[in-house]
Amino acid sequence: MVNKSYKFRLYPTKEQEQLLAKIFGCVRFVYNKMLEERIQIYEKFKDDKEALKKQTFPTPAKYKKEFPWLKEVDSLALANAQLNLQKAFQNFFSGRAGFPKFKNRKAKQSYTTNVVNGNIQLSDGYIKLPKLKWVKFKQHREIPAHHIIKACTITKTKTGKYYVSILTEYEHQPVPKEIQTVVGLDFSMNGLFVDSEGKRANYPRFYRQALEKLAKEQRILSRRKKGSNRWHKQRLKVAKLHEKIANQRKDFLHKKSYELAKQYDCVVIENLNMKGMSQVLNFGKSVHDNGWGMFTTFLQYKLEEQGKKLIKIDKWFPSSKTCSCCGQVKESLSLSERTFRCECGFESDRDVNAAINIKHEGMKRLAIA
Repeated sequence: MVNKSYKFRLYPTKEQEQLLAKIFGCVRFVYNKMLEERIQIYEKFKDDKEALKKQTFPTPAKYKKEFPWLKEVDSLALANAQLNLQKAFQNFFSGRAGFPKFKNRKAKQSYTTNVVNGNIQLSDGYIKLPKLKWVKFKQHREIPAHHIIKACTITKTKTGKYYVSILTEYEHQPVPKEIQTVVGLDFSMNGLFVDSEGKRANYPRFYRQALEKLAKEQRILSRRKKGSNRWHKQRLKVAKLHEKIANQRKDFLHKKSYELAKQYDCVVIENLNMKGMSQVLNFGKSVHDNGWGMFTTFLQYKLEEQGKKLIKIDKWFPSSKTCSCCGQVKESLSLSERTFRCECGFESDRDVNAAINIKHEGMKRLAIA
């Protein structure tokens, strides 16, 4: 079974908006209450792991007697808050994440609800959701009939827009495709990537383009009295700018990953630590503007859907220092050297040379070199 989600814009009425605000608040409240109690239990038994495993942890039902207004919202949304907290602790104990933190009003406003006895349905531009009943939404594409709806996540953005992400499940066993065309991608700080055929993604760097305008609007916001009407209007302007940049980036990355997944049977990339790279090399803005992590996620699922492959090679593989012609490895190569020159006489653009080496290493993994 395969999961796939479909995201649509929601248009709730004023009454539905008030109920959504209540659900967001209750989910956040229950999450924080459970986290508070779990922290107390953790502090008490953190030195005795066996005793910690035997402890019973609070559930949303525990708080409904003390706070009866919790009964007014979707109980499945509260249950999912408990599951999210459990997952946060599992990630912490496995070393994949830091210790769970309390949620505040500035955090992302969202909640997840599940399908139970037909409580979620779609009909003529409306979606039926627990407690909210029928909510108008813009269904810009059809959900295939063989897709079974499992859950919905409702989100409110900083600009006040509402979205519903519908999680579906369906049977799909992609037939592994015979690998005939392979391409290597070398991460590029300026243009997202350079491929082994010498083509560049030419990422427009949307954040850099909007930086001057964004700085101007943020300066105006800093001079407004916090909480005033003018402050709220200006905050909305800044939020809309950030949202536009994020949408432009996502649109570009979807299109580029689609092109690659359609053209090649296998794509080879380096398994890079982007967070570490941005901190060590002081290229934070450029690294985060590119959205390399998001791009590789899009690329992976688009390839897998077609039975194709994404290969990630070791980040320590010396792709930049190796000659793609003779295989000789240089001892050192500074970032300022944009042309690769080898003793064998080979000369190439540094990034293209690295992309070719990445492709060769990937082909070795496939045993088709």
